[in-house]
Amino acid sequence: MASNRHLGRVIVLQSLYEYELRTLAKDPEVDLDIVVAKNIEPYEKALGDTEFVYNLARKVAENFETLDKVLTPLAPEWPIASIAAIDRNVLRMGLYELSECRDSIPPKVAINEAVELAKEFGSENSSRFVNGVLGTAYKQLGINETDNNGKKQAKSGSVSGKAKAGETADEAATTAAETATTTTTTAAAEDEPKKD
Repeated sequence: MASNRHLGRVIVLQSLYEYELRTLAKDPEVDLDIVVAKNIEPYEKALGDTEFVYNLARKVAENFETLDKVLTPLAPEWPIASIAAIDRNVLRMGLYELSECRDSIPPKVAINEAVELAKEFGSENSSRFVNGVLGTAYKQLGINETDNNGKKQAKSGSVSGKAKAGETADEAATTAAETATTTTTTAAAEDEPKKD
C-alpha cells in the first residue's frame, strides 16, 4: 500500500503542536505516542505508512532543543520563542528532514512540504518565512544535489548565508530559499514510494 506522506506530515504537525502546548502547560499526562495515535485514527486507511508518522514525530520532538539552536541564527530577528507555534513546528520538521533524512527525502521535497504545511496551517506570511529560513538552512548545510546520472554535484552559491549590504537576514533567507525552491513545484512526487 502506497503511503500518503503529505497527510502524514499534516498529522505530525498537528501532533507536535498539541504535544508542545500541553508540555508548556505542564500537562502530566501528555504522551506523544498517544497524541499521534489519536490524530492518526481518522486517517489510518488513507495514510498507509503510520511508522513514518510516529518516527518523524518522535525524532522531531526528541530534538526540539537541538533544532531550535540551529534555527535561531537562521532568523535572528525572530527569536524562536516568539515564532508562532505552528511555524516553529513546521520549521523543526523541515529542518529535521533536511538534515537527517537526506537519503530518503530529497532536500527540495523537504522544503516544499514545509512550505505547503505553512500555507495550509500558518498565517498569511508563514510560507514565505518558512521558505526563507529553510532555504538558508539548505545552503548552510552544504547539501549536494544529484544529477540525472546519479553523480553528486556541488551546489552553487555561497554557503555562508550572510545578507548582502542593506539586506536583512530574513530578506536574505527569503531570497536564498526562493532560489533553492524554484523547481520544487513537482518535487513532492519524488517523495512517494515507487510501486514495483
